Amino acid sequence: MNLLNSIIVGVKEIWSHKFRSLLTMLGIILGVSSLVAMSALVKGMENGMKEALIAMGGLDKVLLEDQQVPPYQEQLSDQAVGRTIDDVHALERSAPLIRLVSPEMALRGATVSRAGKSVTPSELVGVWPAVLDMNLHVLQYGRFFTPLDEERASSVCVIGAGIRDELFGSPEETGREIVPLGQILNINGQPFTIVGMFEHYESERDRKEREWAKAHPQEKTNTGPARMRGWGRRGGWAFWRKNLTVYIPLNTMWVRFRSAAGAANIPDPHLTDIDLKVASLDQLEPALQQARNVLMLTHHGIEDFAFQTQENNVENINSAIHNARMSGGIIAAIGLIVGGIGIMNIMLASITERIREIGIRKAIGATFRDMFLQILVESVVIAILGGAAGLLASLGAVHVLQMIAPTENTPIITLPACVLAFASSVGIGVLAGLIPAFKAAKLDPIQALRYE
Repeated sequence: MNLLNSIIVGVKEIWSHKFRSLLTMLGIILGVSSLVAMSALVKGMENGMKEALIAMGGLDKVLLEDQQVPPYQEQLSDQAVGRTIDDVHALERSAPLIRLVSPEMALRGATVSRAGKSVTPSELVGVWPAVLDMNLHVLQYGRFFTPLDEERASSVCVIGAGIRDELFGSPEETGREIVPLGQILNINGQPFTIVGMFEHYESERDRKEREWAKAHPQEKTNTGPARMRGWGRRGGWAFWRKNLTVYIPLNTMWVRFRSAAGAANIPDPHLTDIDLKVASLDQLEPALQQARNVLMLTHHGIEDFAFQTQENNVENINSAIHNARMSGGIIAAIGLIVGGIGIMNIMLASITERIREIGIRKAIGATFRDMFLQILVESVVIAILGGAAGLLASLGAVHVLQMIAPTENTPIITLPACVLAFASSVGIGVLAGLIPAFKAAKLDPIQALRYE
């Protein structure tokens, strides 16, 4: 009996016991569909996490932060200068592997108000235009600061869409897009003119929440704590932060808000942040070493600074995704193993029912190999059909998940997950069929013919 005949006989045997075969396949179907659906959910979660990471500036962004001087320089701690504008100029001149330097001077706990409404921004920062590229901001209306604004310490600002929504009303509330260019708002009581506004930033999850709420206004509930516009729960913090940003010229921040911050009313020259972008991720380590050499000169040999890269965030994301895949994979593997046990059990029962048939076939010339191959093929065919049905079921499972949680990150079915799940089902079929096939193939034909 050749392989094709074995497959035909196997399919006929499965078809003659349709209900039993379907129950046998059920374990494989559930295992395959759960593995693919789990992988799709994890992929959607991974995309959501990386989306927030990119929104905050991307992988090539490096934060220069203050740190305590090392123990061997402790006696020099009172001479540490911290981050200043001199560092920025030195990096721009002498660190060619650093393509962008963005100084920031923040005002903590500020209040932005207008016409009786007020909001606490996530960031109120004095910046240079380099911050647009650094934090991947996109101006929707108006302009950014000019060198003249910086030189004159002009009272101008650029706001995020969330600030507009809180002080002037959101498009959902007013029914139209409000463009507040030229309007005056107060920052800690000082008037500033709005010259630009960023576009509204939102993650895919936030967008789906907004679209779902618009399509189902009657299902809107008031349960749970209130949240600020643009803040997607459990992952939209990056977009919320960008939407509630207020930028003013760096020199304006220094003159208007830092003049009383230093000793003897001398403006405090220290920067809150210095963000860097490397020219190439492949040259990250040489770029950081180059920046360190420059800063050691401007800091007079005192190492009171450190670099924070996005590697830690990437490692945290990869660790979370790995753990989710492992836990989901273990559950799916258990389902596939249970399905394989079901196949083995049914094949053993099938052999018991067909002992006389096996005896007749062996008596008329069927070899050990023929009988072994026939039973093994039946087991594999069940696993293949179950795997194919499991792939189809996974499409339905992902669709159901989207219906149950329409505002979550979209699950994404990937080809490697489908291939792995299907290959696993075939492998389970082979393993589950080995013992029944060996048992059938070694039956003695005389004893099999006498079996009642």
